[in-house]
Amino acid sequence: MFLDGYVLGGIGAVNAAIARDLGLSLAWQGLIAASALIGIFFGGPLGGWLSDRFGRSRMFTLDMVLFVVGSVAQFLVDNGWQLLAVRLLMGVAIGAEYSIGWPLLAEFAPTRLRGRLLAFQEVAWYLGYIAAYAVGYGLGHAFDLDWRILLGTSCLPAVLLLIARIGTPESPRWLMSQGRTEEARRVAGLYFENADDVADLAGEQIRTANMWRLFSPDYLRATLFVCVHWFCTVTPYFAIASFAPTVLAGFGLGDGFLGALGVNGLALAGAATTYFLIERVGRRKLVIPQFWVAAAALVVVGVWPDGSPLVILVSFLLFSYSNAMSTAVTGVYPNEVFSTDIRGAGIGLATATSRVGAALGTFLVPVALDTIGVGPTMLVAAALCTLGAVVTQLTAPETKGLPLSVTSAARRRPDRP
Repeated sequence: MFLDGYVLGGIGAVNAAIARDLGLSLAWQGLIAASALIGIFFGGPLGGWLSDRFGRSRMFTLDMVLFVVGSVAQFLVDNGWQLLAVRLLMGVAIGAEYSIGWPLLAEFAPTRLRGRLLAFQEVAWYLGYIAAYAVGYGLGHAFDLDWRILLGTSCLPAVLLLIARIGTPESPRWLMSQGRTEEARRVAGLYFENADDVADLAGEQIRTANMWRLFSPDYLRATLFVCVHWFCTVTPYFAIASFAPTVLAGFGLGDGFLGALGVNGLALAGAATTYFLIERVGRRKLVIPQFWVAAAALVVVGVWPDGSPLVILVSFLLFSYSNAMSTAVTGVYPNEVFSTDIRGAGIGLATATSRVGAALGTFLVPVALDTIGVGPTMLVAAALCTLGAVVTQLTAPETKGLPLSVTSAARRRPDRP
């Protein structure tokens, strides 16, 4: 996830240099900036289907091979089409990573730490995003390096991760779902730390991967929840992010690096808060109240867009922090509410839905700011946060401290183990 954040953040630090060097129009700049998001939209469901069908560990390694190929190719591009193709390829790898790596981690994680380990992935993502900006602005300004070299710095962590992934064992839960019981128990005996987690393997059912089960009566509620939760978390973030530069400039933070450092540093703090609290207070309490706080903050900006700059800044920072707390749980719930045979597909669908929200925020919010103004745009974003709060309240289960065979049981009531 650090590498994912690094790849997505790196383009922002060198966008201007790319546009000058390749002579890109504004439309091309926007397309290249969004190319990784487009790739994620397709890579999430594809990676999830392959992960459920052919296993986690094999896809885990092959996906990083794709990452390395894309990272190396960044050194070689010399026109907009080539850069667009490379960034799309890397976006596919990023999307696949969500629906391959996350299930693998969830299925190996001990019950007592599963939430924290999954929530930490968002912490790592923000660290990677900030690191990309630091490298891009630091090396770019200090040594005047070509933007291809700055983007290509992702090669080093990608190669190291590829080496580290070779030999990763297959998920015991996936093996059990395929009827490979003895192999599953052998791997669990080597890597599971708790006898209860080993015993929980017996709860796995033998099923062939079938992504259409996501829309069956048993799992439709869970599918609706994870998609709406992620969509309503991501889309308002891009709404406020589009308004942020104006706010930050008023406080001397208009510079791209300082602004990104401030915003993402606060988001990092929010994700870290969730990491430390998730196994203490549970999942629901880290999502539902944060939606309401974020909605309230956006209402203040929407009702009073020309008000006190300090009030607007505080509201903006409060939204960023609360939104990041909820975002950290987007990687936890999808891994817990779906059974092993559709876990990858469920995460892939939720990932694709979230990228729709990201695209809407990227392309439509600037238009909305220009046509209907800041106030109404922020109120629409607040309405999305409210929708997220209501849907989560009605559909999100509490899964803290429960084994995966229980959390993924079909048609569970919200707020009930």
